[in-house]
Amino acid sequence: MIYIHWIVLVAYTLVAIAALIRVLMENRQPAKTMAWALILLFMPLVGIVLYFFFGQRTRKDRQIWQNSLDQITKRAMLEFVEQRNLSLPDEHKELISLFMNQNWALPFKNNEMEVYRNGYEFFPALLAEISQARHHIHFISYIIDDDPLGNLLADALIAKAREGVEIRLIYDDVGSWKTKERFFERMREEGIDIHPFMPVRFPLFTSKVNYRNHRKLCVVDGTVGFIGGMNVALRYVKGNEKQPWRDTHIKIKGYGVYGLQRAFLLDWFFVDRTLISDRKYYPTMNVGQNDVLAQIVTSNPTGQWPEIEQGYIKILLSAKRYVYMETPYFLPTEPILFAMRTAAVSGVDVRLLIPLRADSKIVEWASRSFVLEAARAGVKIMLYKQGFNHSKLLVSDDTLCTIGSTNVDFRSFENAFEANAFFYDKTMALKVKEIYLEDEAYSVSLESVKDITQRTFLQRLWESVIRLLSPLL
Repeated sequence: MIYIHWIVLVAYTLVAIAALIRVLMENRQPAKTMAWALILLFMPLVGIVLYFFFGQRTRKDRQIWQNSLDQITKRAMLEFVEQRNLSLPDEHKELISLFMNQNWALPFKNNEMEVYRNGYEFFPALLAEISQARHHIHFISYIIDDDPLGNLLADALIAKAREGVEIRLIYDDVGSWKTKERFFERMREEGIDIHPFMPVRFPLFTSKVNYRNHRKLCVVDGTVGFIGGMNVALRYVKGNEKQPWRDTHIKIKGYGVYGLQRAFLLDWFFVDRTLISDRKYYPTMNVGQNDVLAQIVTSNPTGQWPEIEQGYIKILLSAKRYVYMETPYFLPTEPILFAMRTAAVSGVDVRLLIPLRADSKIVEWASRSFVLEAARAGVKIMLYKQGFNHSKLLVSDDTLCTIGSTNVDFRSFENAFEANAFFYDKTMALKVKEIYLEDEAYSVSLESVKDITQRTFLQRLWESVIRLLSPLL
């Protein structure tokens, strides 16, 4: 028995050394490398668990992902799409090129959009489009709950499957952890093709728990699509007794749907290893001619660059007059915080709207030091008080805006599979600006909330300690 102690100690030491070598060989930012080295060295056992959960990078599928991206783009979108007289706005050519060069995110004109500000508006519109499907329905959601709303969606999809409509559905295995398998099996029995994203069976022994598909999008017949922040759960309609739910989702009709289709088919290849690039999934559009440009941008931890994060940085540093942002969670990466500070100090009107009360207390604590740091640079912080604001949107200079699934936090920018729609159009930008200003009218300024601005030393110390966990939240 005396040797068991030494065997365990030697085994742990070897695992810790292997993990440390792996962290060093990944050539991360020195601060992150040092942080993980200290965790592994000075937090026995707990450090190893944290590393396996949150520290490993998912890069082994990059080549597979890149090959499928190239094939889907070149065999489908580039072959079938012809955009005559496409004109890119001069002030945003660099941003558009940035997204195109990163992952073939092509801009498309001839789009019509409708914005939904809550579940009461969005879900009836979604179900109405599903009811009109004739060929296929492609659906991704981070959360699909087995509640009345989830079952309403399941019934609608089953009805279309019985009519012969092709239906493919992806749900995130961690986001939908509480949903029993029988809920999805009921749809499978009706011929609906369903896959969980990165199933996690033994969380302690896999890094998959850290890399989740946070996208929320739907494509109907290749001509109508939805993208935004709302998952399929009743709380996205009702909220709860203490906090009504505020969120933003958008419907796109037009060639921008091609970008949504490509995003789905890439994820489908990831979960099913089936490469779908048939022309029938990119049909000719029956929409009016206009110059409303839409660009669907995705980001994921297998990519070479943090695409959406780089886009946000570019917007902040290129803005001439203002950048207004809404996010439910503000745990920014250092490049984002640097860009916000730089823009604000340069005289740009940078505003950040977040919930007055987060849905997670630990996230609220971790966020405070970042919020105060941004405020010191001149960023105007607004705290939404009419419930929980889950919107993820940005608008700048009355010329561009974006709506999608991306939060301004480490997890969205570095670890999650995200998707945002970027629009280069004055009318659309003014619409999103109006939404922001209406939300701001239901908010209070940071300076007026004394329990944030006037905290005790122990409170500030606690928040600084919790801030260290921000990459994990």
